[in-house]
Amino acid sequence: MSKGYGTTFGRSSRRRILRLAGGGLTMAVLGAGLTGCEDEPTTDGESSAPPRGASPEDGKAPDDGQAPKPLWTRTTSAKTYGDNDELVAVGGVVIASGAPLAALDGATGAERWSLEGGAIPGAPLLLGGDGSGTLYLASGAYDGSVVGYDPASGKETWRSHLGKEYRQPRPVAVDGEQVYVIAEILEADGSSRTNVIAALNSATGKLAWKEQRDLGTQQNGVHAAVQGRYLVYTDFKKNLTVRDTATGKQVWTQKTTKTSYGPFTVHQDLVIVPQGERLQAFALSDGSQKWSLQAERFAAFSEPAVLDDVLHIADSGRTLWAVEPRTGKKLWQSKDLAGTGTPIPRQFVRAGGTLYGATDLDKQGGIHAFDAKTGALRWTFNDGSGDHHAWLVATDGKHVFALHGKKLHALPA
Repeated sequence: MSKGYGTTFGRSSRRRILRLAGGGLTMAVLGAGLTGCEDEPTTDGESSAPPRGASPEDGKAPDDGQAPKPLWTRTTSAKTYGDNDELVAVGGVVIASGAPLAALDGATGAERWSLEGGAIPGAPLLLGGDGSGTLYLASGAYDGSVVGYDPASGKETWRSHLGKEYRQPRPVAVDGEQVYVIAEILEADGSSRTNVIAALNSATGKLAWKEQRDLGTQQNGVHAAVQGRYLVYTDFKKNLTVRDTATGKQVWTQKTTKTSYGPFTVHQDLVIVPQGERLQAFALSDGSQKWSLQAERFAAFSEPAVLDDVLHIADSGRTLWAVEPRTGKKLWQSKDLAGTGTPIPRQFVRAGGTLYGATDLDKQGGIHAFDAKTGALRWTFNDGSGDHHAWLVATDGKHVFALHGKKLHALPA
């Protein structure tokens, strides 16, 4: 095993700990930065080094091996910790978690709207319904509210308040009917030793149900997803838990073999969770294991994503996998990153026939573009800044948005 393989996975774990430790109020270790958004020209002199392999033809998809030149680049107010839900593209705008929270026009990079207070650092940006509806945020005023906004205009459309006996409710998942939040339960002396998970009606804001979690569980470190009647979440205590979305009652819970620092994925009736060298799929109904994949020795799986009915995941041995999510059958494996020395992708989006993967803390990683049918590496985009932040990626189908520190780049899809 080479040194690089192990350090890639280790950086991911530390990034998760830092991100979630800072989620309560603020986090100075990654830096506060510029506020607002300012236009910047996309010239070769913009950064200390030009994007690796940049094409001279602005706005055109390049040949394989050449990264495209950005259509536009902006400096943002982003305060991100590398989680996949801190950059979203919806309704013609792209939004990065920050204060103020600003929405930029996807085509031009011009600011559409700005929200003072913005998003709480470490809290997710959640889109309701089919992904084109309400944007749900924990209130930047720290007043115990959860607020919904129209992502196209920035106007408030919904608000809910869990109650004075709870502190810092933050949304963790949303479906077509409810917003699911976790909040600390306040003691008489203002301290908190327990937390609650609750469902808020996305039409009225009224409380649908709430359930106290076990003593020793934490508010931070939770990743969640909704699939039909099941709310699924993991935490730093190695818990994999499923609740009924109608009642909040626990359907089942079990201990994972490894601490889950990043997102899992759900597909149809399965929840698929990386567990170090193993990738495991469990039935949502009862937690029984349905299939399992084994990485090479000493290689650890990163974070999975199901796109167009294909499960994509990378391991720290720099292998990219495409898997049939219902059965665990391998569709293809790509080792094109094995000789590059760059970090592996840990967040994926797809546009057309290209799979885009964003890497972890930058050691000349960036956005990898792969052929979605074969896994062949087409190009890697890096802005040459040397910023230590993780890369984040989002797409609206026409553009691929790459966030690195406070720089947001729009690439042609």
